[in-house]
Amino acid sequence: MSEQGREPLRIGVLGAARITERSLIGPARETGHRLVAVAARDRARAEAFAAAHGVERVVGSYAELVADPEVDVVYNPLANGLHGPWNLAALAAGKHVLSEKPSASNAEEAAEVRAAAERAGTVFMEAFHYLFHPVTRRLHDLLASGELGELRHVEARVAIAAPPQSDPRWSLPLAGGALMDLGCYGLHALRTLAPWAGGAPRPVAARAGERAGAPGVDEWLDAELEFPGGATGTARCHMAYDGLDMSIRIVGSRGEATAPNFVLPHLDDRVVVRTAAGERTGHLGTRSSYTYQLEAFAARVRDGAPLPLDADDAVATMRLVDACYRKAGLEPRPRTAV
Repeated sequence: MSEQGREPLRIGVLGAARITERSLIGPARETGHRLVAVAARDRARAEAFAAAHGVERVVGSYAELVADPEVDVVYNPLANGLHGPWNLAALAAGKHVLSEKPSASNAEEAAEVRAAAERAGTVFMEAFHYLFHPVTRRLHDLLASGELGELRHVEARVAIAAPPQSDPRWSLPLAGGALMDLGCYGLHALRTLAPWAGGAPRPVAARAGERAGAPGVDEWLDAELEFPGGATGTARCHMAYDGLDMSIRIVGSRGEATAPNFVLPHLDDRVVVRTAAGERTGHLGTRSSYTYQLEAFAARVRDGAPLPLDADDAVATMRLVDACYRKAGLEPRPRTAV
């Protein structure tokens, strides 16, 4: 039984992605939810994955997994271009869906996923796990309390060292690119500040650099945004960076706050606040943001508890992603046929 003796979620996993160990395996083990099935294009890989991580059984295909009557929840960590098609298939099968971000290849496809979720009447959530961690909650509390004053500016950067050239994140047909894989975190984080900024941000300028040998795929992208209340923002992403940077800095009229790693706060749980009263550093805990996320998702599935993320939010994020691509002179990502 899972937490407090309740029936566990029965989760099916699409693919054998590396991220799943961190994003689902560990959290499910900690919270007592069952991993009942996994499917991968290579059955041998699925069998090795199941054996390594305690998944109960292997099924022969993604289609078989989404149709499996023992699966309540489908977790989708496939390549970006496969999020939309398999989210649609899982929702059509009446499953709850926890999808890695972004939820689709572009805003049009994200709207189709939203419509499918409405028809299914099940829970759909895009896995912006950072939002559930106390680090992000503290940043929002500092704005809500007025300690930072009125929001003036926000800077988000999400940058990693380059994955191999064969990685699907460099594939345009699979909806790759730095903005899709990394920059969506920064854009989403800016969007969540709308309550203190007079509304959601819009891009006013963007520039990007294409990956050598991958036309149309952004290796990096910088976007400048503005909020209705007059605040400004920058969202920078880089997928061939010298090191790791997943920071956010929020500047208000009375002070500022910085989280050195808002995306993976279990690696650095600090929030540094600077005001006229001085500087202080808070530590918000190294428990995984993915574990907080799975708990919140389970509470929604079981009890209808409110979530800060839904299919409407996913569409709004994809509209902003598409708009930033256009501002940078690139096209939104194409759909992937399956």
